[in-house]
Amino acid sequence: MQGSFGTGTTPAARPRPQAHPGCADRLATPEPLQLTVLGSASPYPRADNPCSGYLVSHRGTRIWVDAGSGTLGPLQEHVPLADLDAVWISHLHADHCADLLTAYYGLLFADVQRAAPLPLFAPAGTADRLAGFLTNTAHPSQRSPVESAFRITELHDGHQTVVGSLRLTSRAVEHGMPAFALRVDADGGSLVYSGDTAPCPALTQLAGGCDALLCEADSAGEPVDGEKVHHTPEDAAATALASRAGRLLLTHVGPFLSPAEAVQRAADRYSGAVDYAGPGSSFTVGAADREAAS
Repeated sequence: MQGSFGTGTTPAARPRPQAHPGCADRLATPEPLQLTVLGSASPYPRADNPCSGYLVSHRGTRIWVDAGSGTLGPLQEHVPLADLDAVWISHLHADHCADLLTAYYGLLFADVQRAAPLPLFAPAGTADRLAGFLTNTAHPSQRSPVESAFRITELHDGHQTVVGSLRLTSRAVEHGMPAFALRVDADGGSLVYSGDTAPCPALTQLAGGCDALLCEADSAGEPVDGEKVHHTPEDAAATALASRAGRLLLTHVGPFLSPAEAVQRAADRYSGAVDYAGPGSSFTVGAADREAAS
């Protein structure tokens, strides 16, 4: 499930030139991404599995991707809130963002010391949604100071930004509400996270040629009525195949599927490596994944 790669170093006597933000440092050996699964349960946390949340790490940059119920605790096994570089939220369903509420208390009213608010990339309206829950009075002048805890940037289709050594690209996807998928590119690897979505061209395009696709598989079958808003395991396999992903990591497996069943159903349709993103698991994501799939 987890691989290892060598990391190059630059001699101390040779100053490293300043690279343009987001560009690979050509003097360093490319380094793969590290994905740590904080939780992957749907739609509520289980005793041994929080809801959706992931830590993406690379060269000292650490990003909390989705903050589902119960993920703040295991996040701190790897990085304290004081040292986190950013948070990215796919959509405003509680199983993907609820732990922003307790993170707010930690950032403003506890022992967490930061020089500036924590960067938060999230759908439009996030600040008001958080404030609506956190404000303890109806008086407008006493609205909870959400912006003192988080420096919020609202996502839009095609949004791009650079955080440390990582370039983040977001695309709007199809979940019956504002929702986004994420591509994380580093000098030594690329990871795409579906968020919650039905299969859609935007996700396939975003995932094109990625080293690993972290894709939800919430649905056991096609919806009886209403619009489709999730992937089945077969859908996840089809998205991985169409996007030429190096490997497929299934997450957010729904309550009417077992992880083993989801992996088997996807593997029947996709010839690359298929794994379950179980809580506490860690994956090294790099070019070796794409090479193995070719």
